[in-house]
Amino acid sequence: MKHLSPQEWEAQGKYFTYKQQKIFYQTAGQGEVLVCIHGFPTSSWDWYKMWSNLKAHFQVIAPDMVGFGFSDKPRKYAYSIHDQADMHEALLAHLGINTVHLLSHDYGDSVAQELIARYNERQKLGKPNLEIKSLCLLNGGIFPEMHRARRVQKLLQKPLIGWLISQLFTEKQFQKGFSEVFGANSKPDAEELKHFWTIICRQKGNKISHKLIHYIANRRQHRDRWVNALIETSVPLRLINGPEDPVSGRHAAERYQELIPKPDVVLLAGIGHYPQTENAEGVWENYWEFVKKYTNLQN
Repeated sequence: MKHLSPQEWEAQGKYFTYKQQKIFYQTAGQGEVLVCIHGFPTSSWDWYKMWSNLKAHFQVIAPDMVGFGFSDKPRKYAYSIHDQADMHEALLAHLGINTVHLLSHDYGDSVAQELIARYNERQKLGKPNLEIKSLCLLNGGIFPEMHRARRVQKLLQKPLIGWLISQLFTEKQFQKGFSEVFGANSKPDAEELKHFWTIICRQKGNKISHKLIHYIANRRQHRDRWVNALIETSVPLRLINGPEDPVSGRHAAERYQELIPKPDVVLLAGIGHYPQTENAEGVWENYWEFVKKYTNLQN
């Protein structure tokens, strides 16, 4: 199966404006709307191996959040999970969409949790301006107490040191650290690593990592809001987890099973932090088995 290169991905994408920033999004297919929310430090291109399956069953939309991918990466900007959730709502309003399914990963899990928290609140008031029909989470820091930050993530959070790390971090360092969160037999090859790094470096995005990393503090600050959003919601949930992930792997899935009522968890053997690229078919099969129950499509 031929996959879209980053260049093809960008060429086929579209833009809209949010807070004077150009926001890139990829969209294809037709039918019920699925929004794919990427993680840190990567982009919507993370979904490229699943794209053919996704667009065959949904109108799928995958934006690059502010500061990521092919979107603008302003130096002076108050980056936060709440703002990224606002951006997603603005994009859907721009497209005239008010009913969605969500598929999220990593940083995107926190954005999805905030969207679920808002949906829960509006549902109680009888005013849900955005209906969420389902949410599937991939590896991410759903529970801050279980998130095992990598050394570079810890350094990026420190004043001055974080800025310095952002300025000096090299492609070789990125490739080594990035590969370490994948499964032993599902690591990205040299070409894929090059693509990930090139996308991160657009508009010198690699130089603002110390600003984007604030999401870890956001998670701690809003832990109860975002965890309770999943505990209390009526939205159908599934977690698809790569258990070999040292950051949010088996230990995070076990915590999910402890806290979430009637937990629906799938573990993909041998897979690490990026299930959608390490085992795209496995993620798709388990995602479709889950989501088709909540769609009008059964093919």
